[in-house]
Amino acid sequence: MLNKIKTLTQSVTGRGNRPKAGNDKYIVGLDIGTSSVKAVVLERRKSNVIVRHTVKESSSGLRKGTVYDLSESVPVVAKVIDEIKKISKAATKNLYVNIGTSQVKVHNSRGIVAVSRVDNEIYQDDIDRVVKASQAVNLAPNRMVIHTLTREYVVDGVPDIANPLGLSGSRLEVQSMVVEAFAPHVKSLMKLVEMSGGEISGLVLTALASARSVLTKKQKDLGVVLIDIGFGTTGVTIYEEHKLIGVQNFPVGSGNITNDIAVGLRIPIVAAESVKLYHGSASSHDVSSKDVIDLSKFVPEAKGSVSRRFVAEIIESRLAEIFEFVNNELKLAGRAGKLAGGAVLSGGGSKLPGLADLAKQELKLSSQIGFADMRPWAEGGPSQMNEMIEDPDFAGAAGLALWGGDQEGWWKEGDSDRGFNIKKLFQYFIP
Repeated sequence: MLNKIKTLTQSVTGRGNRPKAGNDKYIVGLDIGTSSVKAVVLERRKSNVIVRHTVKESSSGLRKGTVYDLSESVPVVAKVIDEIKKISKAATKNLYVNIGTSQVKVHNSRGIVAVSRVDNEIYQDDIDRVVKASQAVNLAPNRMVIHTLTREYVVDGVPDIANPLGLSGSRLEVQSMVVEAFAPHVKSLMKLVEMSGGEISGLVLTALASARSVLTKKQKDLGVVLIDIGFGTTGVTIYEEHKLIGVQNFPVGSGNITNDIAVGLRIPIVAAESVKLYHGSASSHDVSSKDVIDLSKFVPEAKGSVSRRFVAEIIESRLAEIFEFVNNELKLAGRAGKLAGGAVLSGGGSKLPGLADLAKQELKLSSQIGFADMRPWAEGGPSQMNEMIEDPDFAGAAGLALWGGDQEGWWKEGDSDRGFNIKKLFQYFIP
């Protein structure tokens, strides 16, 4: 079964398998995270696309972006899907879902083919063949390809071609980035959504989905790193000259900060999370040594108080570790301290005061907090919904919905990235 899945994923991530435009009226971005499950519903009307609904529920049964207890996670996801059904049952059959596991590997790959026609004009089938050639990577047991991301095409030795369709040449090359994941984690995620009453159209790495909604074309051209700090994992994507040059997920997130506070203050996890949210700061230098936190407000049986600066030092120490992971990834890409667009921070963990300043200090890059720019499609909607969309925590769900729009031809110009199309996977096993 796994071998069939791995073979199929390599065959459905190419350009030629893109769904036809107009197949669906609704697209749902479903972000299943360690701390919360979020959804953004897009509806296509005659002349425009609107954000129809947003949903958020506290998560359960997940650890480090991976499903570990279906009995706990199914009721939560089912509740979100039931909310979506109130808009349309059809919407639950077109879900773009995130892969948040840190068990991903990224390979640079190259494909080369000879142009098939006598006049040397490059057609779509030539592009499909060269992309497929780049997918021919050796996979370890229990691994599967989830993305084949095109970086650039090369025609007769001339590089940096975004789309070779219609050009002339005798040899076509493609530089790709192949993203693979641990197959059991992917299968568990698929099972979770299916048991909850939904149908998956595509799976997208969380870091890529967040980049889709948060980063602008100008930032990608200048060179930028997006740091998506979730509860269980942190995702990193690096762009320059509008090319993806690095992507990775690390098994550390804002939940580790909560654990550190719980250990440092000897209080329960729930209380530590509240302390982080209400009194936390990413920079200990910005906190007065005279500020104190009354622990009895969070733990009734607790006595005394704790220095707010001490809590900030705990937070800062863990964040410095996260930024060290990011910096190492930038060094591998040869871009440490060299991205003109700087660093953009998203995800629930990005809301800590002083985080942008700490990122600037640790990464030696200009830094800012990013959020999903869905305002053109959310105009006229309820103010509560608009506030949720502008929350950095919703970057992933919004990006998944936008990615789905790319795949299904909702926009005049979509991203060139190609994800794993699950509809074709189900068709493969149907007699």
